[in-house]
Formats: sequence, structure tokens, C-alpha cells
Amino acid sequence: MSNVPQLQFTPDGVVVPDQAAILAGVSKDFSDAFGGNINPDKRTPQGQLASSETAIIADKDAQIVAVINQMDPDRNDGVYQDVIGRIYYMERNPGVPTNVACQCVGAFQTPIPAGSLAQDSSGNRYVCTDGGVIPISGSITLNFANLVDGPIACPANTLTTISKAIPGWDSINNAANGIPGRLVENRAEFEFRRKNSVAANAHGSKEAIYAAVFGVANVSDVFVTENRGNTPLLYGPTNYSLLPHSVYVAVVGGVGQDIGNAIAAKKDLGCDMNGNTTVQVPDLSYKPPEPEYDITFNRPAALAIKFIVNLALNDGLPADIVDQTKAAIIASFNGADGSQRVRIGGVILASKFYQGVSAIGPGVLILSIKIGTGVANLDRIDVGIDQAPTVDPADITVNLVP
Repeated sequence: MSNVPQLQFTPDGVVVPDQAAILAGVSKDFSDAFGGNINPDKRTPQGQLASSETAIIADKDAQIVAVINQMDPDRNDGVYQDVIGRIYYMERNPGVPTNVACQCVGAFQTPIPAGSLAQDSSGNRYVCTDGGVIPISGSITLNFANLVDGPIACPANTLTTISKAIPGWDSINNAANGIPGRLVENRAEFEFRRKNSVAANAHGSKEAIYAAVFGVANVSDVFVTENRGNTPLLYGPTNYSLLPHSVYVAVVGGVGQDIGNAIAAKKDLGCDMNGNTTVQVPDLSYKPPEPEYDITFNRPAALAIKFIVNLALNDGLPADIVDQTKAAIIASFNGADGSQRVRIGGVILASKFYQGVSAIGPGVLILSIKIGTGVANLDRIDVGIDQAPTVDPADITVNLVP
């Protein structure tokens, strides 16, 4: 019988012996096999064999623990996370394009159909997701999505070219930064959505609406809350006013009709709604022609976040430290580094971005990172429920301080 301690499976989980105990057990096995009293010194042949055997056993134990951890939704990744997701009838979301709110100016009653194309100053093409008709005011704000998935920046006042002329549609412009898309859903994002999807089969609760809307194709962020009171409620740092007995749904990405259908399928009868976007959803419980009901939700305004990063100037910094720092900030902001992305109605902490910048290299010494919406002089930003945070490389200042 071997003297090597074994893995122990307990009610609290698996317990792994440390390598010192494994080495002692292997050395005792070797000694017993050769009649005892052999020299266990690591510089001897038998010591080297014992050390190698210990490393093999420890690696095997680590692999078993890794497989066990894949059964834990808080730890798993890759295909194992996909398997856990399928228990909840979930699939990992594909990439999502950058979405941009654009003001379209033109003649009264000019239709701008879904599928209309525009182009920014960098040559990126965007498609109108919902479409609309220019009102008597001469302008309408419509949502446009990049034709390519991922966090592609669209700075304010750069989406200005109409790709295919429509008579009566004179101009297009985005007054604010686009809301960045994402690549294929990462581990942290998938688990965030899984935790919030457990109410998907429920009805009437804000959790059920949240889960349904987050399941709509190309939706990258959702915020849902409610006002159960008899009077308007001012909510969050922007004091957004919620109607009495109402639900509030803020959505980034997705087609408006699909979002409206998801909300209608989950909200209770008679519940009022808040927002700046309304679609008509037919009641399929009636025989044709079905009555249609207005479903309202909010397309949050872009909130540009600014950064000032102060690094200690030293010989260990890479030549492109400014570009690498900006890339690390943007990756953490969008969740591309495996962390949670910045979200509607959330809290942004400057400390979130330290890890990504520090990981650039051992010569990177952070003196400070500050954030803000006007001047970057804060450690924390509370995002309104009607705001979708955005980041642009031009809004990130990197100072190298002697």
C-alpha cells in the first residue's frame, strides 16, 4: 500500500494534499521498495526520481480539481460553462455590434427604413435597426448598428455619411459616442446573464422581463426596475422619473420590435411603461386582425467616460506604453479582459482598471487612475439608469511622470 496521501472528497469539497506530504510519501515508497535506509536527498538519483514522481502526482491532483471546478458556475469556463448554460436553455451569445444613436434630418414624412446604411469617417458601415419616418420637426433619432461585431469605437460627430441616398433624407450625425459592442460573450458575461436568467420562465416580475430582453439577439446590455407606488419616483443619480405603477426597461442593441415582443410576453396587464422608444405589439390571443398595444422602453443616452492615467516614467516602460495603456483601459471597460463590462445604472470604480494596466509589464508603476464625465478627477462614477457608458481612445489621457 502506498504512503502517498490521496485526494479526499468531503462534504465541503475536494481536499488536495500539499506537495511536501506527497514527496514524503513517495520517498517512503521508494525506501520500502529498496529495503529501507536509502538517501532521500534530492541531489541523488533516487531523490530526483522521487521529485519527478511527486510533480506528476501533484499535476494529476490539480487536473482533477480543475475538472471538478468546471461543475461550479462561479469557476467554469469554455465548453463546461456552455454545458451548465444549456441546463437553463441558454447558448453563449455571439458578438454584438457597436450601436449609435443618430439624428436623421430631412423632409417631413420621409421614411428611413430599417436596413438603411450610413458610414463613419473611418470607413465603418452602419445599418439602421428600426427605421422611422421623419416628423414635422424635420429630424428623428434612430439607432444604427455596425455591420461588424465587436467594440468598434464610433466617436461623436463621425457617423455623417449616408451610404445610399433616400429622397428627402438630407443628413445624419451622431451627437454622442457610439455604445461599444462586444466579441463573443466571455466567461464573466455569460455567468452574469445566467444568474439573471433563472427567472426566464416566470411572468410579471422585473427579473422575468430582464431575462427575456437579455435573450433578444444582439442585445448587449439591459437594466430593468419598477415603481410600485402611486406617485412618480425619481430614480438614480440622474433622478430619472418613473411613472406610478410602471416598469422601466433600458436596452442597448437589438431590434426594437423584438425587444417590445419580449417585454409584452413578460409584463403584467395594466402596467405602465417608461422610455423614449415605442413599438406596437399585436395581441396574438385574438383572431386576426389582432389588436396592437404600445410597448415602451428606453434607449439610454451615451455617457462618455474620461480617464487620466499617471504612470511613473522609468526605463522599464515599453516604447508604446501610451497605446498599450489605452488598449488595457478599453479592454477592461468592455469586459474583453474577462472582467465584467461597465453597464447601464452601474458603478464605475477607477480601481477596476488598475489590474489591466499593471499587467502590461513589470515596469508599469501606476501613480493614479482617475475617471470622470467632464473632468477625470473622480474615483467613482454612479451611472444613471438612462445612461449607457462609452469609452473612446481620445478620452484617455496617459501621463508619464518623472
